[in-house]
Amino acid sequence: MSVNESAENYLETILILGKQHPAVRSVDIANELGFRKSSVSVAMKNLRKNGHITVDDAGFILLTPSGREIAEMIYERHQLLSCLLTDLGVPAEIAAEDACKIEHVISRESFEAIKRHVQKYAPQTGV
Repeated sequence: MSVNESAENYLETILILGKQHPAVRSVDIANELGFRKSSVSVAMKNLRKNGHITVDDAGFILLTPSGREIAEMIYERHQLLSCLLTDLGVPAEIAAEDACKIEHVISRESFEAIKRHVQKYAPQTGV
C-alpha cells in the first residue's frame, strides 16, 4: 500500500474536502491546493488507475477503501503531529507546515510510539 508523498497529499485533501462538502470534484482539489486543474486531473487518473479513488459520471471523486485507509493514516499523523508541535510551543502555522513534511517520512513504528506517548502523557490533546 505504498504511495508517494504527492498521492498521499491528494488522498488526504479528498478526505478533508469530503468532510466539508457533500461531493468532491477535481476543481475543488485544485482550488484547495492551489494547483492547475490539469495537474489535478493527471493525479486523479493515477489514483484511479491504482485503485485509490473512483470518479462517478458527474465527476465526483470518492475514496476507495484503500484510498480511505491511506488518507486517514496521513490525516491522523498530521493532526497528532500538529497538536504535539503546538503543545511544545511551535506557532500553529509552522506546526502545520512541519507536520505536513513529517507525516510522509515518519515510520509507522515511530509514529505509533509518539502516539502512545502523547496519549499517555498528554491525553488532553484529543488525538
